[in-house]
Amino acid sequence: MEVVRVFNNNVVLALDDAGRDVILTGRGLGFQARPGGVVDPAQIVRVFVPTDGRDPDHLAQLLAGIPPEHIALVGSALADVGLDKLSRNPALLIALADHVSFALKRIAVGMVLEYPFLAEVQNLYAEEYREAAALLSAINGRSETQLPEAEAVGLALHLVNAGFATGDLSYTYTMTGAIQQMVAVIEQTFGLDLDPGSVSVGRFITHLRYLFVRIHQFKQLDQKHSPIGVAIRATYPDEAECALRLAALVELRLGSPLTDDEVSYLALHVARVAADQA
Repeated sequence: MEVVRVFNNNVVLALDDAGRDVILTGRGLGFQARPGGVVDPAQIVRVFVPTDGRDPDHLAQLLAGIPPEHIALVGSALADVGLDKLSRNPALLIALADHVSFALKRIAVGMVLEYPFLAEVQNLYAEEYREAAALLSAINGRSETQLPEAEAVGLALHLVNAGFATGDLSYTYTMTGAIQQMVAVIEQTFGLDLDPGSVSVGRFITHLRYLFVRIHQFKQLDQKHSPIGVAIRATYPDEAECALRLAALVELRLGSPLTDDEVSYLALHVARVAADQA
């Protein structure tokens, strides 16, 4: 492999044999290396292949700012809890390692960080929170410095964020707030007290998460007044009216109007939630 750019003694950007940009890590890998030089394979510890159109230079720069031992710590912890497949996503591994590295530094200087959304994350992203709690336990099992349980919230948000092509958590925070508000609108509209742990609410939240992915990727469902959409709105007029209010909320929070088809499918999910919880 050929060196493209050296970031520090441990991180270089290179071209592999297929001509792809790859980020390589290994102690001393970048020492005295020069662009155009050949990488010593014996020094390579990890190979990161940027995906989802991520800027390899930006990812490599982020990686260069994280101690190698913290990257290894997160990678090993992911393997410990059966999530090693996530380490193949360089953006996620780097985000998790950066989070853990900063958390360890905060603990070292006695800085305590209170995370918002604890209850919301546990309810809205139950699977990611379970994975994050297991990951946190594995990290603490391998580290002399023990991270507090609250760090599972931050780790869970990074796992949620992996579903979006974003470089930070801002979209995930916005999405979380929007989901909370949308559930509240349904409760107020139909006089319900929704159980966040119920199957119907869980199904609704899953639908919203995929909806937000489609919004972010500019791939909303849009068949121009499809027969199914027309039938849904005719069958569930009250739920369709509620869905229009939800669509207005989405446009306000995310800056994107929903198509008629997306509103129709929202109405269908509102109907299922209302029927199951009534």
